[in-house]
Amino acid sequence: MFWFLLITMVVVVAAVTLAVVGGGDSEVLPDVAPEELVDPLPATRPVDRADVEALRLPVAVRGYRMADVDDVLVRLGAELAERDARISELEEALAGPAAAGGEEDGRA
Repeated sequence: MFWFLLITMVVVVAAVTLAVVGGGDSEVLPDVAPEELVDPLPATRPVDRADVEALRLPVAVRGYRMADVDDVLVRLGAELAERDARISELEEALAGPAAAGGEEDGRA
């Protein structure tokens, strides 16, 4: 009787283990995320909203890799600074003729 119970227990444990782990090759485990940034921001054109939304940083053991996050933040900061400078230039260009026109009207 003891041997019967022992063999039955082994069979049940094996069946449960196979059910949990997966008994065959029918299920393939997904690929592990790469250790480096796979989808970097485009280098040939300015970054747009879709690029930022599509960006996925690889996860490390304790969160995101600091070097990847720093690179992305530096790139976004530089592009924002360029855009702010360009906006200032364009605003000054627009204000220049308007201010010059206002001065001419005041003199006449």
